[in-house]
Amino acid sequence: MNEPRESMEFDVVIVGAGPAGLASAIRLKQINPEISVVVLEKGAEVGAHILSGAVIDPVGVDKLIPDWRDDADHPFKTAVTEDRFMLFGPGGSIRLPNFLMPPLMNNHGNYIVSLGNVCRWLAARAEGLGVEIYPGFAAAEIIYDENGSVKGVATGDMGIERDGTPGPMFARGMELHGKYTLIGEGVRGSLAKDLIAKFGLDANSDAPKFGLGIKELWEVKPEHHKPGLVQHSFGWPLDMKTGGGSFLYHLEDNQVAVGFVVHLNYENPYLYPFEEFQRFKTHPSVRGTFEGGKRLAYGARAITEGGWQSVPKVSFPGGALIGCSAGFLNVPRIKGSHNAMLSGILAAEKTAEALAAGRSKDNALDAYENEWRDGEIGKDLKRVRNVKPLWSRFGTALGVAIGGIDMWINQITGGWSPLGTLKHGKPDYAATGKAKKFKPISYPKPDGKLTFDRLSSVFLSNTNHEENQPVHLKVKDEALQKTSEYAEFAGLSARYCPAGVYEWLDSDGNSVPADAERKPDDNVRFQINAQNCVHCKTCDIKDPNQNIRWTVPQGGEGPVYPNM
Repeated sequence: MNEPRESMEFDVVIVGAGPAGLASAIRLKQINPEISVVVLEKGAEVGAHILSGAVIDPVGVDKLIPDWRDDADHPFKTAVTEDRFMLFGPGGSIRLPNFLMPPLMNNHGNYIVSLGNVCRWLAARAEGLGVEIYPGFAAAEIIYDENGSVKGVATGDMGIERDGTPGPMFARGMELHGKYTLIGEGVRGSLAKDLIAKFGLDANSDAPKFGLGIKELWEVKPEHHKPGLVQHSFGWPLDMKTGGGSFLYHLEDNQVAVGFVVHLNYENPYLYPFEEFQRFKTHPSVRGTFEGGKRLAYGARAITEGGWQSVPKVSFPGGALIGCSAGFLNVPRIKGSHNAMLSGILAAEKTAEALAAGRSKDNALDAYENEWRDGEIGKDLKRVRNVKPLWSRFGTALGVAIGGIDMWINQITGGWSPLGTLKHGKPDYAATGKAKKFKPISYPKPDGKLTFDRLSSVFLSNTNHEENQPVHLKVKDEALQKTSEYAEFAGLSARYCPAGVYEWLDSDGNSVPADAERKPDDNVRFQINAQNCVHCKTCDIKDPNQNIRWTVPQGGEGPVYPNM
């Protein structure tokens, strides 16, 4: 395994075939077709690991491909026709009048899409311009030059046995060198995390904040289908102290995307985000949509929620962070794809300028860092910067109300607020309370028609990992996991994970019950079912001791989302 890796040279190396990475690749080729560009994608195919609601603001694609509406194969099939905002209680709901919502929350002019299909369409466009796209290759390591600048990435070795030794199918990874490297891995990417730490990119930014988004795609009966309907709700089944909400999007072909987001700064370690989502579907205002329908797909993904004040410095020597690797999601709008594309475009333009000037592996992309806050992305994020901290500080009812007023003021003034810019406070993992302060939550059993268990859900995600490879979820200190995560936090990893990756097993190999009393000297063991992992990154974010690190498995593994 110490043998040298082969290498390939490019002008620009891009990690991640999401909206940001593909927009960068396309824009580079639009500026200069002679620029050599490669895009690495860890999914088995472009779009395989892409999961989002998604209602997309077309501002990004309008800027990248102004004539996209002339393409008969474009994926923007369903325009928003109706916008609803709801407050849910246990037995009923209240619709909030649209006129009370700030104009920036208006979804008319937007499109309900499968973001995976948008990426497949963008990838075809990129390849038509000469971009090389390599799906099934996971970028596992940053490569630095002798001056400490980023010179590219290396893909992971393949065919390694469970014990870490090379197996009969072992193949060394490949190094891909670039004059500049753009990192668009999505939320909490392992390379972006390393770069932020190495270069201190977060030295002047607030704590990052995250949510867990869980989504199902359904085919519903025609009489229950309302193409173009967009519905968002907050409230039940979460209490007023726990942040989160839902989305319900009616696409084309009798399809409905339903999802639930739980802010990962929740306190109660007994909270079970997957089960809260299942409960949500039983609400009287929702369940009728799915009667007689069929669940087609399931998935989960962390989302960035820190916004304006949490975005780290996005440039580093030799490259830049783009898209959700930087954290450009607009939380109240639940939209990040447009900003991801805009960031990819801006980074590409600054990269092309540097290449034209004969520069390489330097700080040229500081120009991207210096411009995004004053451009379209910055204006989008600055107006909503206080919504998340207000929600966290005052709870759902009061926090959302004050946040709405603050958005109105920002809308009118162009970004000024009497509150200034509020701080988020502690990171999400530090917000978790110890189990002794809470009581276990009893969740109903699934009925197999509207509500389901995790394992049957993961089956629908088409997730697969070679079981004989090393576990890609790394526990730093096994003893700490037992004395703290198990004994003090009631083994919350078994609940926060939406794919059933983590289990605490007793001496008989049975899962420890949720309401069981836990002591540090219990005869239990921590089991990681890595083959179930849907790459949501929640464990890397929510573990109260930051004792679990998510790393990339072999390339091509994980979920294969067909239409998410």
